[in-house]
Amino acid sequence: MSDAKITSVLFVCLGNICRSPTAHAIFRQKAESIGLYIDVESAGTSAYHEGTRPDPRSVAAGKKRNYDFSDISSRKIKEQDFEHYDLILAMDNDNLASLKRRCPAEFQSKIKLMLAFSEKYNDVVEVPDPYYGGAAGFEFVLDLIEDASDGLISAISKN
Repeated sequence: MSDAKITSVLFVCLGNICRSPTAHAIFRQKAESIGLYIDVESAGTSAYHEGTRPDPRSVAAGKKRNYDFSDISSRKIKEQDFEHYDLILAMDNDNLASLKRRCPAEFQSKIKLMLAFSEKYNDVVEVPDPYYGGAAGFEFVLDLIEDASDGLISAISKN
């Protein structure tokens, strides 16, 4: 991460109904719980689910761990997001590549993979899409994102 102070973070996956809203809910709550107030949002690289609520399976898994998804709904990434957000975190390499293709050159350094901040799962590079899997997939996504969120908070707190 650069030496610039991080005041806003955007989490991005494909449809913005599973992984990125989970990251949105987890990171926001973890940051607020330690008095770190950051503008947190999530978006998708596609508009497949524009305006819809997060997947009920993501919400159910998150609720077991007391995460709040109530004010989150799907939206597609906008061109102004690249300038507005200090850090844009993709859940996987496909979405990372999509973001990098769309992003103006001067903002490319803001885009990273979410799991670049993982502290425990060094052998996992991407947050897998749980959409077509069972409940265990949603739980694993929570585990990965909780860990990466802790690492991200640690990195932000050092700046």
